[in-house]
Amino acid sequence: MFELAILGLLHEQELHGYEIRRRLRDELGLFANISFGSLYPALSRLEKAKAVIVIESGGPTGAPAPIHSTGSLGGERAGLLARRASAPRGTKRSRKVYRITDVGRVLFEQLLDADEPAGTDDARSFGLRLAFARHLAPQARLTLLERRRVQLTRRLATDQVRAAGESLDVYTRSLVEHSTEATEHDIAWLDRLIEFERQKQTATRSDTSDPRTGNAMTATKGNNP
Repeated sequence: MFELAILGLLHEQELHGYEIRRRLRDELGLFANISFGSLYPALSRLEKAKAVIVIESGGPTGAPAPIHSTGSLGGERAGLLARRASAPRGTKRSRKVYRITDVGRVLFEQLLDADEPAGTDDARSFGLRLAFARHLAPQARLTLLERRRVQLTRRLATDQVRAAGESLDVYTRSLVEHSTEATEHDIAWLDRLIEFERQKQTATRSDTSDPRTGNAMTATKGNNP
């Protein structure tokens, strides 16, 4: 899941390590405790898998220059410091920037569209996939939403059975009721997303199957120089 988040961010733009960490913590809100000690090994694994490459930005010419991997974070850091020390005075300090590759894009799509293990009910995993759902095919996006709804429906049934069959004190019962209300709220939210997705797909199919729309598009293309 960690690699999916990194690749998702790099799918949109090149980023240096500090910015990746900031966006994982602040924008996605799913990795509040992420540290550089966890981030850089993950980036190193992705680099070895040829899913990302490292470039160096902000040099004297402003053009990114590749950084060759040494196989260890210590070696790469030493090489980067050596390049900075040899740079002419007054030049802008370079930074280590990560760029996704074609291999990385394929891996990102596979991770994003992968089925979760049977019985999994992980809100963070679903939230991460939803954050990048715009990159999914329409039917895969709908499947993601419907699969999460099934998970929440099962959770709701479990909570309801527990509340009805157990002798609970007032505080424990209030927690079960709170969980039930939160799950019902999330199911209603998913229902709205699912309906929106279905309507959008129906409208898209109607546009592509309408001969008048197709003729209009053809005429427009024909008028272009």
